[in-house]
Amino acid sequence: MPKSLVNQKWLYTQRPSGEVGPEHYRLVEEDLAEHLAENEVLVANRYISVDPYMRIQQSESESWEAPHPLNQLQQAGVVGQVIASSNKHFATGDWVAAYTGWEKFSRVHANDLEKLDPEKAPVTTALGVLGMPGRTAWFGLMEAGRLQPGDTVVVSGAAGAVGSLVAQFAQRAGCKVIAFAGSPEKCRWLEESLKVDQAIDYTAFNDYQALHHFLKTQGVSVDIYFDNVGGMISDAVIPLINRRARIIICGQMSQYNGKLDEVEMGPRFLHHMLYQRATIQGILARDYAHRMDEMMAKVAPWVKDGSIIFEEAIEEGFNRLPNHLASLFSRTTRGKLIVKIEE
Repeated sequence: MPKSLVNQKWLYTQRPSGEVGPEHYRLVEEDLAEHLAENEVLVANRYISVDPYMRIQQSESESWEAPHPLNQLQQAGVVGQVIASSNKHFATGDWVAAYTGWEKFSRVHANDLEKLDPEKAPVTTALGVLGMPGRTAWFGLMEAGRLQPGDTVVVSGAAGAVGSLVAQFAQRAGCKVIAFAGSPEKCRWLEESLKVDQAIDYTAFNDYQALHHFLKTQGVSVDIYFDNVGGMISDAVIPLINRRARIIICGQMSQYNGKLDEVEMGPRFLHHMLYQRATIQGILARDYAHRMDEMMAKVAPWVKDGSIIFEEAIEEGFNRLPNHLASLFSRTTRGKLIVKIEE
């Protein structure tokens, strides 16, 4: 094991009452012990994931788990290279993925590592299309959404890591896709690059009534609503659901960067669920973690042959990780946000 390594790590130290920022974190240094325990692997992290769910973990109330503890490492998915190993299956130089956190080096038990093959796909895809976002999009749409050819699929947050994949998976199945995004530039990309049937800039509408009126005049009717955003988009879309519609709640980004425990908007659509005998289901990526092989068998060949588009916004700046998290809620970039660690 290399000697005299100094690790840098971001500790989550204060719960935000509004927007998250650097003031809620502290960057610390610590010396790494030279000895590796049996089956332990030391990884030099090269890429770190920044995801909206991190903001949910900062709630004071329980979500799908207890709130992220204060004064602890900010957890996150990472991709890195092995620099020391006491396990025969991992050698120096191997590329691996793990769930550790915002730190430059991670000591990981071999059972918690996934070995990556850079010849099959770029290693960063383990944090995006071939990782948590891809799994969420695939199983959320195919299993929870019970996708059928000919369905009309409406996707909010469609230029993001999950939404952009949902749009493409639906297209490949022969569905009509209506995509929401937060700028004219993102909408152009959705129509010109992803070839969605219609892209709508929701920021062009003052309220949900105006957006609903527009959708109604366009003749929109919805079989599947894959929701990453919530808020006024949901209020506008849900009254347009068809009988037996499926609503998939993947995220509620419109609510994340304010007071998480005091949600701004209440449910104004439950009567539509009754009228149309629709279903609404929340999903988490972890629900399908044990089924990654199923998703990889379908999606990995599309990544390899270039028939699926996946955007990665790779930013420099380990020292700006809290700023990158904050940028998720006002960003102009598309796809999966990944921070590259300077070697």
